[in-house]
Amino acid sequence: MIKKILYYLVAGVCFSILSIFLIQPNLSQAEKVKEKILPKEAKGPLAIARASFDANAMGDMSDYDPSNPIVPTGDTIKIAVVASFSGPSAANGAFYWNVVQWVAHDINKRGGIWVDGKKKLVEVIKADHMSKADQCQKISERMILEKKVHVLWGTDGSHLMRVINSVADKHKVIALNATCLSDDLMNAKNFSRYAFHASFSTDQVGRAFAYYYGQIRKKEKKFYILCQDYSFGHQLAASFKNGLNEYYPEAKVVGEDYHKLFLTDYAPYLEKIKASGAEVIFTGDWLPDAGNLLKQARQMGVMLPFANIYMDEPNFLHEVGVEGTKGLVNLSTWNTENPHFKSPGHIKFYHTWNNLWKNKWKTPPYNSRTFEIFGGNWGSWTGVTYWLLSVIERAKSTDPEKIISVWENDTYKFVNGKTVYMRGCDHKMVMDLAISEFVPWQEQKVSFNIPPYYWYKGCSSYGPTFIVPAGKAFPWMDSELGRCKGKDGWGR
Repeated sequence: MIKKILYYLVAGVCFSILSIFLIQPNLSQAEKVKEKILPKEAKGPLAIARASFDANAMGDMSDYDPSNPIVPTGDTIKIAVVASFSGPSAANGAFYWNVVQWVAHDINKRGGIWVDGKKKLVEVIKADHMSKADQCQKISERMILEKKVHVLWGTDGSHLMRVINSVADKHKVIALNATCLSDDLMNAKNFSRYAFHASFSTDQVGRAFAYYYGQIRKKEKKFYILCQDYSFGHQLAASFKNGLNEYYPEAKVVGEDYHKLFLTDYAPYLEKIKASGAEVIFTGDWLPDAGNLLKQARQMGVMLPFANIYMDEPNFLHEVGVEGTKGLVNLSTWNTENPHFKSPGHIKFYHTWNNLWKNKWKTPPYNSRTFEIFGGNWGSWTGVTYWLLSVIERAKSTDPEKIISVWENDTYKFVNGKTVYMRGCDHKMVMDLAISEFVPWQEQKVSFNIPPYYWYKGCSSYGPTFIVPAGKAFPWMDSELGRCKGKDGWGR
């Protein structure tokens, strides 16, 4: 029970497990769709990557075990993972530790990175903020002043990321936000030159879904919004409504509700949804709420699709089953167009991860189904961490000013072929987003194009997938931030 609670208490973190983009059976129709949603001029800086992940250069990962990592010491490149490593949200720390330690292990097996006149290994240090703001400030300060870390990597909770960014700004140390969605982290009030937002954001998510339903799918018109009753839920709902006004004005929001966190009885809301005539339920709920909401909806006969970002964690999806998860519509920051595996390097990376999960990761939580498949958050978080170290390598220094100089307006290609861009004026990551329909295992081959040709048999998973171009859902830019005044969505 404790393990299950730890898995499910992952606030503000999406379990997006894999990626993919639709290959239409009718080639001419596919070309029409591609021409419509992927005009060349919309790619902007994403058209060319300045650096990319090279799977052929990977180190020997055969001895990598997140429960027993090899951690170098001494004159190293030091990264502090500032997260919950204790308490009810400790699962977050375990998740982050695995992906950052994975990247460090790979780089170290290659011999390290040449910086400041010598080759240095990467050292990853745990920094437990216990989900408390005061502890977050204390541990971040300690990491900088005592451990002499070069990077603060975080975290679970935008309010805690704000603390990390503030400490980083005070001490002029790089802070990497790999997970939090809040747009106000980089507004005029909170912006720091030393902080980099390498996650998608609430405004992107809402507007991307509106673009998908209004400009790509063009079918359902009646939406019911059901989100958690705190700032994130309200911000996400507002961005979706704004997006509908922009991209789908003929659509209608037939109901809107907000529920308290960790609710156990969704029946009153589901009864209202049944009576509303809604065709789609839009939610930003994260686990355990996302899982409980879906399970109760299906038990009550509500089989409507959920437009979501967090209904993709494999453990609860298997509990709901194939029919109950069929038709879910999931948005991902990691995914690319179908088929999912387009290069030998990506296939190599996937098998390296999956084989370690099967044969070496024997300690909870790393032996659970959650870690079986590389992609989703594992892909995004490893991707931006590799990006960070690529920037340091190209800067040839751990000097934050040199790192900033390289990272602003930089582009980087992940192992799956996705290119991302760091908008220079407010340090927000810009990228294409992917929206996927979940289908039974027999139909998953459209995305999972290597044996066994499906993601999961026990639940529906990724099938047809569409790109929302970055230019249709830019991260929100604060016009009051002087660095961004007069600039377009690319920050130019």
